[in-house]
Amino acid sequence: MPAYRPSDFDFALPPELVAQTPSPERGASRLLHVDGGALADLAFTDLPPLLAAGDLVVFNDTRVIKSRLHAAKPTGGAVELLLERVLGPQEGLFQLRASHPPRAGGSIDLPGGVRATVIGRDDRFFRLSIDGPQSLPDYLDRHGEVPLPPYITRRPDAADETRYQTVYARHAGAVAAPTAGLHFDDAMLAALRAAGIDFAWVTLHVGAGTFAPMQGDDLAAHRMHSERYRIPPETAAAVAAARERGGRVVAVGTTTLRALESAADEQGKLAPGEAETALFVTPGFAFRVVDRLLTNFHLPKSTLLVLVSAFAGFDRIRGAYAHAIARKYRFFSYGDAMLLERAGAPPGLR
Repeated sequence: MPAYRPSDFDFALPPELVAQTPSPERGASRLLHVDGGALADLAFTDLPPLLAAGDLVVFNDTRVIKSRLHAAKPTGGAVELLLERVLGPQEGLFQLRASHPPRAGGSIDLPGGVRATVIGRDDRFFRLSIDGPQSLPDYLDRHGEVPLPPYITRRPDAADETRYQTVYARHAGAVAAPTAGLHFDDAMLAALRAAGIDFAWVTLHVGAGTFAPMQGDDLAAHRMHSERYRIPPETAAAVAAARERGGRVVAVGTTTLRALESAADEQGKLAPGEAETALFVTPGFAFRVVDRLLTNFHLPKSTLLVLVSAFAGFDRIRGAYAHAIARKYRFFSYGDAMLLERAGAPPGLR
């Protein structure tokens, strides 16, 4: 196994291929099927025939909260806050951008006449407490902004409140969307069910750290941010049943894959319940649960690009990305999708 470095996962992307808006309809995106060395240019609506009755598709049902705030210091300096996670009824962990970040005990003036106090700092995150009658989640729902990723250069509009959210989102807590799921609409879900495809659910609340680049040039030195996930007992049972009948486990998104693989023992049996994961999937990782991965295209030098390279093969992903760029696929959160076959999977699982 080669000793990969973060620089090995870099690539040049024309700026015009970064999708700034969603497609007119959820299912109108393109789908690149990467099956070994073969590449097939498809539409996302071509997905059902690529699956088989008895397969299990696993979704992340987290719900994105309005987690970005534009605030100010008492002196008037601008402050931008992005929630990482809710810590309590009125406390949260935030990324904070300001010319001179406030110290512990300092205050920040929030929209709606509410003040936040800086309790402390943990590395790049600030722990804040809001002073008001509302809980932090309720306050954010009223005054927060949809947290579009940094590579989307426009301000969010009303349409983003719906489109930067999966149609099956249920459990609020994410500050970034599990974007592979954005392609699914009710018609696609119905078509998959009609084809005999089973569904299961995990919840992983995506944190703002998902956009953090790898530092330095030593892959082994990178430390992942921690995210909370939940595996329902029904999902653990559904994975075991799919395995028993010879069906394939298809993860919708890297967040779903990380939750499933984090909860699996060496035999691939899932432990239901809630836990934290800081799993960094790199080449050589032994996948125990997921056979196929539906995902979007990822940022250069990102941990997610490392993950898909580990899953499908480094050379295959490099070739697939070069192909996608040449054929002008749309990239990142509002972009197109890929269906990846796991490198080294037995022929019966392909």
